Amino acid sequence: MANTRNPLIFIFITRIIDAIGFGIVMPVLPKLLLSMGATDVASATRIGGLLLVTYAILQFFCGPVIGNLSDRYGRRPVILISLFAYGFDYMLTGFAPTIAWLFLGRAVAGIAGAVYVPANAFVADVTPPEKRARAFGIVSAAFGLGFIIGPGIGGLLGELGPRAPFFAAGGLAILNFLFGMFVLPESLPVERRRAFSWGRANPLKVVESLNKYPSVLVYALVVTAFMLATNVYPSTWAFFTSAKFEWSSGMIGLSLVATGTGMALVQAGLIGPAVKKFGEARTALFGLSMACAAGLAYAFVPTAWVIFLIIPIGSFQALAIPALNALMSKSVPPTAQGELQGCVASLMSVANIAGPFVMTQTMAYFTGPNTLVHFPGAAFIVAASINLTAMLMLASRVSRVASRPVAMESD
Repeated sequence: MANTRNPLIFIFITRIIDAIGFGIVMPVLPKLLLSMGATDVASATRIGGLLLVTYAILQFFCGPVIGNLSDRYGRRPVILISLFAYGFDYMLTGFAPTIAWLFLGRAVAGIAGAVYVPANAFVADVTPPEKRARAFGIVSAAFGLGFIIGPGIGGLLGELGPRAPFFAAGGLAILNFLFGMFVLPESLPVERRRAFSWGRANPLKVVESLNKYPSVLVYALVVTAFMLATNVYPSTWAFFTSAKFEWSSGMIGLSLVATGTGMALVQAGLIGPAVKKFGEARTALFGLSMACAAGLAYAFVPTAWVIFLIIPIGSFQALAIPALNALMSKSVPPTAQGELQGCVASLMSVANIAGPFVMTQTMAYFTGPNTLVHFPGAAFIVAASINLTAMLMLASRVSRVASRPVAMESD
């Protein structure tokens, strides 16, 4: 495409609405679970973690399938079908009479939530390699913008009842589907498509597929570790602030608005200049180091207002994913972008399966009635440790490449 800005606008809006839909329900999740049978905050935290695990398991199996379907049939139909299913899921969740129905809704969302796989492949289709870091950064900034808008709306709608935000999220997803029917073009020409293969779409063969591109495998493992640690925020934040500071849904929403603002500013304004000056790898390393620092700060935050001093530090971790996405996309041919994003989605889903379980169970243990040490911030210590591991993995890779002769840097 000669003009890539117009099609990227829709992908940008799609990511915004995806993040709004996710963020809009976060402030009310503790209240909703307590109203549906959870006995206390620790119990609600455990259930919330299992809901996220259900979502991630379905996304693990569906991510590669959706990525490969988009390589076969094009990005447009796969994106639109996923958006429609996402809207249906939120409506289903809004009407859920029991916690069991919430799990059904999360299963549907796990299938539809893999929409970011063809969306990322779309970005790679329409953007030259040297500009992909900036493009991924701008599109990723939509997640931050969604967190600005979503939790704020969710906090306000939560005053009407814990189910109201789900209906609002469903309506937004359906509107985006209708918008896409009219404006979303196809980014993958017929001559660049390939036959669908269940072998390529098998999530259990992810590492085997990535072995064709050794450098991608290292970057993908770093992304997996980072996402594992980052799960501490969506899985425990509302419960953490409720347990430690007894925040209302409005205050939870306000803190997430501040977080989203910082992420959006970093991704939209800094990723391009940072990559141009320092390169993708060093930019990702800086993002990971800021993630470590923020995790430790949240773990030991003494009073509620200090959280708003930590948020700007944590915002810089938003540099990591766009830079790593650019490194990976430059390491594979144009015909394999969908396969790459599907493989990465599966690895990230592994992190999203383990992350919520580890983080919520850690927090629940240290906030439950039988705990020996009451420490709501324990999960953030775990997250900081995992981010440190990811940073060391990437630093080792960068130092090895830097020490090789140019002719040997083929992987």
